[in-house]
Amino acid sequence: MRALRPVLLCLLLAVPAVALRLTGTEVAPGVALLTFGIAVVASSFVLAWAAEAAEVDIAGGLAIAVLAVIAVLPEYAVDLYFAYTAGSRPEYVQFAAANMTGSNRLLLGLGWSLVVLLALYVARRRTGRPVKELVLDPAYRIEIGFLALASLLALVVPATGEIHLWLGLVLLGVFVFYLVRMARSGSDDEHDLVGPAARIGALPTRTRRITVVAMFVVAALVILASAEPFADALVHSGQALGIDQFLLVQWLAPLSSEAPELIIAMIFALRGKGGAALGLLVSAKVNQWTLLVGSLPIAYLAGGGSTSLVLDSRQVEEFALTVAQTLMGIAVLITLRFPRWAAWTLLALFGIQFGVPGTGGRLVLTGVYLVLATVALVINRHSVLPTLAAPFRRTQSVVSAAAADVRELQPSGSAGR
Repeated sequence: MRALRPVLLCLLLAVPAVALRLTGTEVAPGVALLTFGIAVVASSFVLAWAAEAAEVDIAGGLAIAVLAVIAVLPEYAVDLYFAYTAGSRPEYVQFAAANMTGSNRLLLGLGWSLVVLLALYVARRRTGRPVKELVLDPAYRIEIGFLALASLLALVVPATGEIHLWLGLVLLGVFVFYLVRMARSGSDDEHDLVGPAARIGALPTRTRRITVVAMFVVAALVILASAEPFADALVHSGQALGIDQFLLVQWLAPLSSEAPELIIAMIFALRGKGGAALGLLVSAKVNQWTLLVGSLPIAYLAGGGSTSLVLDSRQVEEFALTVAQTLMGIAVLITLRFPRWAAWTLLALFGIQFGVPGTGGRLVLTGVYLVLATVALVINRHSVLPTLAAPFRRTQSVVSAAAADVRELQPSGSAGR
């Protein structure tokens, strides 16, 4: 029971939301936002712990497929609801775009940066000397390659002003290929669980499996039950409070659903496993950029819309800004090294966007990201082709190419894991 206390506490926090949904009771938008928001966050933690603990029993491609989908369920449930509703209510298109762009920029601008800075701080405390950059394991070259491929495909959206069904199907195809590729390159590394997941993973086999399945099922049901009222509460709360609804959906919903993943990554960084922490967030970014974006036009079509999710000028600008930020992140990480200056730069630019709202601010920031990405790509040009080719190479070839890059850069002598 000690192992399950955090799980039971989270599920207890979700009880009011479940009660409201089952009874059909209507409450003020602010109360609904708080009640269902707490349920989504609490259930997200339960899912994250279950996904971690499941690694003890599930191996290979099945683990990758199941855990990749489950880990992002809270975020996708909300965004796909917006896209589905937009099929019959066109004003909801903006909210689907807002949630998607917000979650992507939050994960990279805030998540990647904080994890790198925290990992470098921990490395300095342990070694007693400054550590200027975080180094990723060569195996992550594959995921960076997939992220680069998906980002290049995503350039079609700001260029055409729409997310067409064909693009969605291509991105979903990339996601499936990613799962297959990662299954074939899976490692036999020892499981390193932390917190509640570690205690659950240490339970007797039968008890552990029953517990993990129950956590998956209950948390998923709570999230699916809370997604619609939470999403509607976001919109209605914006109206009631006079807050820009687009901004509320763009940042509050992703912050709620991304919290567990970010916290787990930061725990890994605090334990001196900065490479694993950043790798976790890179994998999450691949899932967002393929599975999430690719699912939007399908949900829109299922909700009664056409085969193309057409974006207005603001949504195109937001999407362009998101792509530009992603390209900068890839350009920096393409050598499998993430310098401290890059983390501070991404974090600063993420913060600046809130101080320069409007079309002008978005276009300027997009330009800054693209210029920095171009400079980084020129400097790291020797790694561009190996990274783009990584998804299509055998694992040993990928590792060898990455190792060659690291040896070429080794004279800096400042790498830290």
